[in-house]
Amino acid sequence: MREENGLPPGWVRTTVGDIYEVIGGGTPSTEKAEFWNGTIPWITSADIHGPKNVEPRKAITYKAIENSATNLVPKDSILVVTRVGLGKVGLAPTQLCFSQDMQGLIGNNDFIFPDYVLYFLSEAVQAFKFTSRGTTIPGVTKNQLKQLDLLLPPNAEQHRIVAKIEELFPRLDAGVAALQRARANLKRYRAAVLKAAVEGRLTAEWRQAHLPQEPAAALLQRILAERRLKWEEEQAAKFAAAGKAPPPGWQEKYKEPAPPDTAGLPGLPEGWCWASLETLASAGKYSISSGPFGSNLGTKDYKDSGVPIIRGKNVKNGRVTLDDLTYISEEKAKQLERSLARPRDLIVVAVGSSGHPAIVPDYLPRSILSQNCNKITLDESAVLPEYAVITMQTEVVQRQLVAKTTDTARPFLSLTNLMKTVIPLPPVELQRRIAAEVDQQFTLADSLEKSITANIARASRLRQSILKRAFAGKLVPQDAADEPARVLLERIRAEREAGHLTPVAGRAAAREAEAGPVAGVQLGLGLEGEEG
Repeated sequence: MREENGLPPGWVRTTVGDIYEVIGGGTPSTEKAEFWNGTIPWITSADIHGPKNVEPRKAITYKAIENSATNLVPKDSILVVTRVGLGKVGLAPTQLCFSQDMQGLIGNNDFIFPDYVLYFLSEAVQAFKFTSRGTTIPGVTKNQLKQLDLLLPPNAEQHRIVAKIEELFPRLDAGVAALQRARANLKRYRAAVLKAAVEGRLTAEWRQAHLPQEPAAALLQRILAERRLKWEEEQAAKFAAAGKAPPPGWQEKYKEPAPPDTAGLPGLPEGWCWASLETLASAGKYSISSGPFGSNLGTKDYKDSGVPIIRGKNVKNGRVTLDDLTYISEEKAKQLERSLARPRDLIVVAVGSSGHPAIVPDYLPRSILSQNCNKITLDESAVLPEYAVITMQTEVVQRQLVAKTTDTARPFLSLTNLMKTVIPLPPVELQRRIAAEVDQQFTLADSLEKSITANIARASRLRQSILKRAFAGKLVPQDAADEPARVLLERIRAEREAGHLTPVAGRAAAREAEAGPVAGVQLGLGLEGEEG
C-alpha cells in the first residue's frame, strides 16, 4: 500500500535544509602552533572511514576556532563531505570541528534519528559524484546539499529501519572480510609457488622420473664458447675482406660477460647454476636496450594508431597488457630502432614500479619501448622467456633489483645494473616444465581471484540494494500506529521557527565549552581537557 504521493504510508518527502541547519568547516592556520595540539578533535575527509567509523587524528584549541572558519558541532551531528572525498558521510563520535571539505548537519535528535539520516545520505549523496552526463564534478555547494531530497518515515520506523540495516550489514562485512583474506592468501600463494619453482621443489617429482639433463653450467659454458668462436670467425672474415692479416692479440678484444656475483645467494639443486642476465642475453644487435631518453620520444609523438608503445603502466603481473596502450607513427618508430621490442623479449620496468618484468606477447609483433622500460632479447638456447619472467618475480631476484635501483625522486633501474642481476638457472627442459607448472597453478589462482572479486562486487551491490529497499519502505513493515512523518515535520518546523530546535553549534558552542572540559575522544595526547 502506498500513499498518493508515491511514498509508503506515513512517510513524507522533505529536504535536508528543512530538517537541519547546515554549517561549514575550515582549517586553522598550520603556521600557528597555538592552534594545534589542543583537546578539540578536528577532522578531514580522510578521517571518515565509514558512516559510523570516524577517527580524529588531530586536535585544535579554542583559539583556533575563534580565528578560523572551522566550527564546533555536537556529538551525533552528521558530516557530509562535499569536496575532497566527495560522497563520504559520517556520524560525529563526539563534539568536534572539521575542515572546509565537508558540511555539518545540526538538528534535534529527539525528533529525527540521526542514524537513519546517516544511512539515507550515504546512498543519496552518491548522486553528487556525477553530473547528468556521468562526469565527475569537483564538489557541491551548501545550497545543493540543503536542497537534497530526504524521504522521512515516522520516527519509530526510522529506528526499525536502522535496526534491520545494522542486523544485515555486519553479515555482509564479515563475508567481505573473509573474501579479502582469501585474496590476500592468494597473493601469498602465488609468491610461495614462485619460491618453490626456483628452489626446485615444484618439480621435484618430475626430476626424479626423468633422466639427468645437461647441467645448466655446462650448457652456459658451451654457449659462451660458441659465441666467442662465432665472433672470432666474423672478425677474421672482416680482416680477410679488407686484405689484412689479423694483428697480434686481436682475440683478446673479445669481451666475456663478467662472472655472476653470488654473494649472499642460497644454494641451488644439482644441475642448476646462477647466471647473470648479461650472460643470458642474445648476442644479436640491440638485444640489450632501453627506451629512448631525452627528447627522442614524448607525448607529442603519441598517436591513436600505428606502432604501439610499451610503457611501465602496461607491465602487470608478468604480462604486457593492452590497458591504455598508445602508439607512434611508422616514421617515428624507424628513428627508434634501438628501442624496438618483439614477441618473447623480456621487458623490465626501469622507472616507477622498477623491476617489474613481462614478456612481449605475440599480439604485439612490433613495438617500441618507452623511456621507462628496458629490454633483453634472451638466448633461448640457455633460458626460456617464460621461465625468466617467473624467476624475475621471485623474492630472491626482486631483492637484487631493489638493491640495484637508484634511490632518487623516482626509483630508477639502469640497464647496466639490470644486466648484473643473476637468476637461478636450471636445464632448459626443466625450465619448460617449471613454466608449465607455474602457469597451471596461476591459472587456478587467477580463476579463484576473479570469483572473489565478483563476490566482493556482489556484496557491494547487495549493500546498495538493502539501502534502496530501506528507503523505498520495503525493508521493514509499516505500522499504522506510528505517528505520521508529516506531523513530525510540522513539529520540527514549528520548533525551528521558535528557535528552540537546533543545539548550539559553531563558535558559540566553542565559547560555551571553553568554560569547562570538552567531552572528546582520546587522541593519545595525554590531555583530557583544556582550561579556558
